[in-house]
Amino acid sequence: MSTKISALLTAAALAAPVLAQDLTFKAPPQAQTTVIRNANIHPVTGPDIQNGSIIFENGVITDILQGDPHMPQGWRVIDVKGNHVYPGLIAPYTQLGLTEIQAVPASIDTSEVGGTTPEVRAADAVNPDSNLLTVTRSNGVLIAGVFPTGGTMPGQGGVIRLDGWTVKDMAINQSAGLVVRWPNVRPFTAWWMDRSEEDQMKEIRESLAAIEKTFDTAKAYDDLRDTNANAPVDLRWEAMRAIFPVAHAEGQGAAGDRPADPQQLPVFIAANDVDQINSAVQFGAQRGLKMVLVGGRDAELAAELLKQHHVPVIVQGTHAMPRRDDAAYDDAYTLPARLAASGLTVSIEIADDTAHERNLPYNTATAVAFGLPHDEGLKCLTINAAKVLGIDAKYGSLEKGKSATLIVTTGDPMEVTTLVTGAFIDGREIDLSNKQTTLARKYLERYHQTGDIKPQKP
Repeated sequence: MSTKISALLTAAALAAPVLAQDLTFKAPPQAQTTVIRNANIHPVTGPDIQNGSIIFENGVITDILQGDPHMPQGWRVIDVKGNHVYPGLIAPYTQLGLTEIQAVPASIDTSEVGGTTPEVRAADAVNPDSNLLTVTRSNGVLIAGVFPTGGTMPGQGGVIRLDGWTVKDMAINQSAGLVVRWPNVRPFTAWWMDRSEEDQMKEIRESLAAIEKTFDTAKAYDDLRDTNANAPVDLRWEAMRAIFPVAHAEGQGAAGDRPADPQQLPVFIAANDVDQINSAVQFGAQRGLKMVLVGGRDAELAAELLKQHHVPVIVQGTHAMPRRDDAAYDDAYTLPARLAASGLTVSIEIADDTAHERNLPYNTATAVAFGLPHDEGLKCLTINAAKVLGIDAKYGSLEKGKSATLIVTTGDPMEVTTLVTGAFIDGREIDLSNKQTTLARKYLERYHQTGDIKPQKP
């Protein structure tokens, strides 16, 4: 009997990912020059263009202008009839492609064994056939940062397109930076805490010492590799080399395998309490690290320190309860506005189950409703998120020479009633259907057959 039960459980676990497999076709490369005309264009980094046209070829925007361009024979012309064109929205911090069904452990691949695994790359584990990718992109989110969880240093985040046959097809950047989950730096006295302050402080000191030792070891390895190209390679520390500033003389190459002037990757520091934020930023500043703060519920209290060291903030959701009993009811709703007013670069993630990433525009809309300027809200969803992920040279705004990654909508993407009617990633037209739209058509057909309602196209 136990053997049969084990077999059934194994079969159920193996079947879960299959049941969640996306069956839509992946988009082919752009085959002909395309112009979207009669559109209200929102470049984000420049003024809006009414009744405009946007032209793209080989996946790159070649022109944006008011009115109609000369359209040679052979061009593909898409008349959007007064609808809107925005850059593709960007979810800056997610586990898309790493998890499918929260209740099915076999479909979750967000963490590695061990608390310090800097060599792990989340983008390598993405499932290109995840149903959650199609659902998310159908609401305008075309690019996402994917990050590991678990442990103090769970690995490296990456940046993906939400369409592609393979992980390689999807990857914009497989290594976007290292994740560090900063420990608490002061003891808790909450009703549920059953450990003494002395025990908590002992654990805090041990955790901080472990982080310091890890970074010191990685820096020593980095220095060794810079001076001795034949030094033994350790994958853990090799993965951390790109987060350290380069100290070589200008124009001289490293003795290791890096070019003389590599782009320094950021450390994504997960922290919320002001004590954590101060501790983490001071630690990073002492080592010359480039930092991004993830969470930041107390970031306003450390705003000057964050500005001093040019640390942007990824706010973890606005649809949240106040953190403290004496906080205002709208504490989470107004946080992006308060941080932006302090001069910080802000983007927003939903801090909810991965299945709900499609609701990213509405988390931002809440921030706009509670004081964040509308233009800043749009930047949170586009260019600010692109800057945080290090892809703003190609993505996050509509500009000549940038990627043709854009959406066509019936209105403001932060408005719940707005529909996304078209999407392009690097010039490739994306199928916006998904399991939910298929089910909608199925059950509308049922009502059509019974004569209760007229059929509609969802």
